[in-house]
Amino acid sequence: MKVIFMGTPMFAVPALEGLLQEGYSVVAIYTRADKPSGRGQMLISTPVKKFAIKHNIPTIQPDTLKSEKAVSVLEELKPDLLVVAAYGCILPKTVLSLPVHGCINVHPSLLPSYRGASPIAYALLGGEQVSGVTIMLMDEGMDSGPILAQQKVDISADDTTGSLTNKLAFIGAELLLKTLPKWRSGEIKPQAQDNSHATYSHIIKVGDGKIDWQMEAMEIWHRIKAYYPWPGAYTWWRGKRLKIYSGTPLNIKSNEQPGEVVSLYNGKAIGVVTAGGCLELCRLQLEGKQEMTAVEFARGQREFSGSVLG
Repeated sequence: MKVIFMGTPMFAVPALEGLLQEGYSVVAIYTRADKPSGRGQMLISTPVKKFAIKHNIPTIQPDTLKSEKAVSVLEELKPDLLVVAAYGCILPKTVLSLPVHGCINVHPSLLPSYRGASPIAYALLGGEQVSGVTIMLMDEGMDSGPILAQQKVDISADDTTGSLTNKLAFIGAELLLKTLPKWRSGEIKPQAQDNSHATYSHIIKVGDGKIDWQMEAMEIWHRIKAYYPWPGAYTWWRGKRLKIYSGTPLNIKSNEQPGEVVSLYNGKAIGVVTAGGCLELCRLQLEGKQEMTAVEFARGQREFSGSVLG
């Protein structure tokens, strides 16, 4: 069976690697264009492209799949199956109808919850305790196609988007490989999604990481986890960006204003007052400085305690 794989970030790599290990004939890989990075703005390949180069698999990076040229290239490849994992590009009907066995998507949520671009981050933003992976048959909608298989995954208290993405990537790869033989043999009957229960996630932007201390401590904590490692939760102190890498919400009432830095447990911890409770700061990094514990930072910056973060 000739397979075309479409994916871009590291999340997609385990699924691609699994297909190769199971002997599937991956005839081509589609991934997004290389992006400039760093001060020198050097073009950086996607994780999927790096994997493809290492394994000598032809790589195609079109700007769109809607053009006649793009569809023509796919038609010439004559795929039996198209597997998609976080590709980041919409597949038009002309592409969806090409493979004999359809287009299969590995989506990191329990659909119909959290359709869209950022399901893992949104699950953390929502304070969910359970997430999962859905293997679905793609249609023209946004992650709205019928479900072939699902697997639940518990979200731990210290999970971030980074750690949960890693978990779901490998679980998704395993579920994909279990599902494909059953789909090909006709053992699986696709189950339509209940659109009335659909929720959506949107593209995360750099500015989303800005902390609003007028929120409750629990909500801020969710944001810190959801925005790690990117774009990172941050606040401002003395005109410099202060990244908050981890923290703990505390049910502590305070008369200080939201955003004010306070000493906790007789100086053994540092917290920030919020609109509801207090957020204990664990690890942080001031712009131009190294990452460190909040206590270490406060020890070196005596004026930190009592200041107001913006």
